[in-house]
Amino acid sequence: MTAISPKASSALPDFSEGIQYFGEALPDFETYGATPAIESGKVAIASPTEPNAVYQTLLAADALRYLTLQVTASKASGHPGGFASQAEAYASLVMLGYKNIITEVGHHAPGFYSAMFLDRSLEDMEIFTVQELRDRFREKHGLLGHLSGYIPGILAPAGPLGQGQHFAMAAALLHKDKLFPFTVGDGGLGEPYIVSAIAHFHTAYPAVTNFLPVLVWNGYSQEHHSMVSLKTNPEMQAYWQGNGFDEVVLVDAKDFDDQNQPGDYVDSTAFSFEKRLEFTQAVLSGVDKAARSALGGKLTVFIIKQLKGAGVHARGSKSHNLYPKDTLDAPHIVSALQTRALSAEAWQLVRTNAERAGGGPAAKTVVTEFEFPLPDLGELPLEEYAVGGEAKVSTTAMGRLVGIVGNKDQNFLVTNADGNEASGIANINQELKIIHPTTDDLYNQAPNGQVYEPLSEDACAGLAAGLALMGARTLWCSYESFAINGLPIWQTVTQSMAELRRQTPSTITLFTAGALEQGRNGWTHQRPEIEAYFASLMRNGNVFPLFPPDANSIQACYDWALKTKNKGIVITASKSPLPIRTTLEQTRQGLRDGAVLLHEIAGDKQVVFAVIGDMTLMPVFEAAAFLETEGIGVKIVSVINPRQLYRSHDTAWDTCSEPEGGFLDDAKFAKLFDGDALIAVTGGAAAMLEPILLRSTAKRDTFAWKRGETTASAGELMAFNGLTAEALTKRAIALVH
Repeated sequence: MTAISPKASSALPDFSEGIQYFGEALPDFETYGATPAIESGKVAIASPTEPNAVYQTLLAADALRYLTLQVTASKASGHPGGFASQAEAYASLVMLGYKNIITEVGHHAPGFYSAMFLDRSLEDMEIFTVQELRDRFREKHGLLGHLSGYIPGILAPAGPLGQGQHFAMAAALLHKDKLFPFTVGDGGLGEPYIVSAIAHFHTAYPAVTNFLPVLVWNGYSQEHHSMVSLKTNPEMQAYWQGNGFDEVVLVDAKDFDDQNQPGDYVDSTAFSFEKRLEFTQAVLSGVDKAARSALGGKLTVFIIKQLKGAGVHARGSKSHNLYPKDTLDAPHIVSALQTRALSAEAWQLVRTNAERAGGGPAAKTVVTEFEFPLPDLGELPLEEYAVGGEAKVSTTAMGRLVGIVGNKDQNFLVTNADGNEASGIANINQELKIIHPTTDDLYNQAPNGQVYEPLSEDACAGLAAGLALMGARTLWCSYESFAINGLPIWQTVTQSMAELRRQTPSTITLFTAGALEQGRNGWTHQRPEIEAYFASLMRNGNVFPLFPPDANSIQACYDWALKTKNKGIVITASKSPLPIRTTLEQTRQGLRDGAVLLHEIAGDKQVVFAVIGDMTLMPVFEAAAFLETEGIGVKIVSVINPRQLYRSHDTAWDTCSEPEGGFLDDAKFAKLFDGDALIAVTGGAAAMLEPILLRSTAKRDTFAWKRGETTASAGELMAFNGLTAEALTKRAIALVH
């Protein structure tokens, strides 16, 4: 391999500036590289068996390997090995015209960036040359170490394992005429809960098979052998078949090895050039077969079995990531780059094919580069109950609206881990029907329903959040105590929404049966620590936990949430009948200001109760009644939208793609919360009270959840946690005196 001299640089394609090594033309380039395999005006190769298509797929795979290694080595950081082991599969997908490619593996990021560079998608980020690609890798406002919502042409974020399938299935559900392949590593195959999520989805939507897992079976995970490395090919095929896959297409590099490489996993780039072409031919034809199968109605998986790190600087887990020693000047990096180096003509050929594939750059063609069309919901018919009138169940009031939304928007989906009836929202099931192959009116089941009920919070959150990211309206329902198991992907999506270059509906949740209602079910059902998670996420700037105090308030909260974009909105409410304390307009004010005044009695000294939640208001009102008999003034403030009680500089709101400011100013804060003493009360985590405690200058204290215990009633559970009228009264008197 030779480095290009300055004299020859003028003949190079402009984009190649920054490529350090160019090679001689590969054998038969004049025959099979004379013209692009994807003809002008076409979106894919004509046939996966044409010699020039196979030859140029091999060139594309090597180009991806070269760029992935050079980009990561430019910062001595990043992950080249996993992507390198499936470069032929990714190249095949592109050559066949499929660009809506998602990944399960955040560590494939530099490979995906290389692909986006080759097809010119990154020009939308002012990245035109390989040098700029190198410069912007792992830099702020550049190409982050893991995929985000900021990169043109990238369909979904990737970082935590066990999430990519949700994005692929969500996209497939919304775009049934397109293929959504997603790469999944064998090291992450056991992460929760890839295959089980697919199995439930396939039962619910048997006709939606246009997503394609591409298993990268390379024998290694991040730092050791993968846990499936000892499986035989028949065992791996049986695994997928046993999980409901109709078609398993497996291509094993070992079958083409002519270099007597040891072990079950081998590197195809070490083969003779003839055998490299045979292997590439098998991958290209296998991917074509798998894609056609998936688009044709069969649940399909494509498996490429090839040693991790194939064609880069190291093999096995040692290829996974780079360390400070792995610089572009290091001999082993130089050697690897020179071995993979292409001629200038080959680079131009690869780029032309990449740009033409799929009808143009991914940044101009993939589904997430366009806003998904949504039907107009009009004004929802909110039902306002009389303040002080008959107690109502908040969740049921919201459920009525959810049914209306579903009837107006056929793509709208509700997810719940089999608990809508137990959460006071049976009306959602009655109106929209649970998706199930067995039609049963008693259980509100029908094959074409809009309520998705796997017994997995990950699957519930995954499909709901994935669909929202792809542009559809959804609602994820759960018990507060169990929702923590689905939170990782929901957080991934909200973070991505903060960076997106397009609008998408907010991802909305309804968490019912809070810890206070679950005493009889034991401490396993009492886990309000999730509220501390949301409290920390508020500082992101686009996460809004909402705490409606009654059945009027929850309707106004949901109505507001539906009109927002690129946010994560968490509605937490009880499933018990509770007093009506607010009007609709009061909640609208509370959404703007963060809180609303419910009750005020003057006195010589005044205690302010800042209360999050609905059931927690009961001991507070009881305490207030006693304090008033003692001549102590009381204000009770219901905190509905605590995020608005932060100061403007406390959150990253202005960095979000759909920024929402409007924080309560100091004068209005003082009007609501000033007094001789302030007691902040919540039935959940005390962290949610931070915005109030940051700003109040009164003597103050908090009453909050401590831990769960098995009790017979909500009152008994509150007493165990110190949330009683007696305790509140005693502390209030002590503070004012």
